[in-house]
Amino acid sequence: MFSRTLLLLLSLTLPGTAAAACSRPIRVPAAISGQTVTSDGAQVGGVIPEVMNKIGAAIGCTFVWTPVARMRLEAMFQNGSADLLIASNQVPARDRLGYFIPVVETRATLISVRSERAPVHSMQELKARRELRVALVRGYDFGPAYQALGRDLAAQGRLYLQPQPRTVARMLAEGLADVTIMTGIAFVGGLYGDARSEIIAGKLRSEPLDDLPWLRSGIYLSKKSLSAADRQLLERALTEAVRDGTWWRALQRHYAADLLNDSTRQLPQSR
Repeated sequence: MFSRTLLLLLSLTLPGTAAAACSRPIRVPAAISGQTVTSDGAQVGGVIPEVMNKIGAAIGCTFVWTPVARMRLEAMFQNGSADLLIASNQVPARDRLGYFIPVVETRATLISVRSERAPVHSMQELKARRELRVALVRGYDFGPAYQALGRDLAAQGRLYLQPQPRTVARMLAEGLADVTIMTGIAFVGGLYGDARSEIIAGKLRSEPLDDLPWLRSGIYLSKKSLSAADRQLLERALTEAVRDGTWWRALQRHYAADLLNDSTRQLPQSR
């Protein structure tokens, strides 16, 4: 059974209506992020590709998915070789490059293996706790304060940058780092199917940080590479999928409710 969104989008291509279709294949490099974006060799899957491929089929747009590291993804969006930037928080640097479509709100937290250490309440406090080794995903951006923390940690010699959540999870599991900062769904997704890190799945500690707020997360449409017609078509389709709950239902199928409550929530107008 089609959702209301897909029925609406399909109507755009029915006889007697103006045909809607993208002028060319849409290039979407994708970095692994839990079950939101997965990769098996050259094949990309997960929640976002699943929803977007259905929308694309309804409006006559083909998405060409390419698995890449997060830093490579950011570089491709900057130089115009990526049409979309998916699973991305809204931050000023990206706003200069693309039009943002919010999908959900997310909050990164301090994640570690449970221990008796004293709690950490803020990024500033983490900066002062020099005994804690920090592993972060290269290319993740949770705002200016987060970026400043990364620079400070690097200067202190306490920062370990990794290409994806799975490698960060392995570092925590093997005692090579003490904490990380990312969303719960990204971290837990990195544990799936990895024998080296699955052992900590039931031993995690998540601490919200006072100076790390909820951010809007979603999809950027390139200002550099997309035509106005293609951008407007994609914007209408993706926004409607947010409004009617298609995106949120897809997340609920893949993630447990308590995990979503900790790090991901619907946009205010969608609740």
